[in-house]
Amino acid sequence: MIAIDALWTFSLMVGLLTLTPGLDTALVLRTAALGHRRRAWGVVLGIQSGTLIWGTLTSLGVTALLTASHLAYDILRWAGAAYLVWMGGRMLWSSWRRSVDEAPEIPGSGAEVTSGPGAGDSLPGGWRQGITTNLLNPKMGAFYVAVLPQFLPADTSHLAAGVLLTGIHILLAVLWAGVLIALGHVLRDRLQQPTARRYLDRLTGAVIAAFGVRLALGE
Repeated sequence: MIAIDALWTFSLMVGLLTLTPGLDTALVLRTAALGHRRRAWGVVLGIQSGTLIWGTLTSLGVTALLTASHLAYDILRWAGAAYLVWMGGRMLWSSWRRSVDEAPEIPGSGAEVTSGPGAGDSLPGGWRQGITTNLLNPKMGAFYVAVLPQFLPADTSHLAAGVLLTGIHILLAVLWAGVLIALGHVLRDRLQQPTARRYLDRLTGAVIAAFGVRLALGE
């Protein structure tokens, strides 16, 4: 049985990690701010599905093998870095292309529909983006290998205790994601303006690409 003080300590650690601005925050906030509420929740569910997988594998000792193998870790690190740079670069390219090609919308032409809140608002699409981003980040595995075993009691099932602790992390992350999505909903009308959306995509794309470069450099 996990001691209460250990639960509180773990909750505090992952709570601070959740509140720290990072890649997950940028993805969720940007998606919600564009009015894609279903896709934003899909991103959240995908990220947390990845977190559950990392926690389960760590409880079973599998993740330790990954972090111990430099080759396996580097392969995953480079794959994750390439994916993040590609995703960030695509946002940047799309925003620059819109700034060049954008023409004034003519009411009734249908142009305003394709850029509306429902465009690309897909829960499965968001889930795929979220879980891919999470599982291609070996630092999540390294974090769980470094932290989770310290809270697994010797007199109980490591798998059960690990899933319980991971569930706490997921619960806190989902609650925080709800706050981010609500904030994005408040900012939605302002960020639906073409100029605001371009700047949002450029900022988010630059942040995501920078995370990819840092991951590639091993920082």
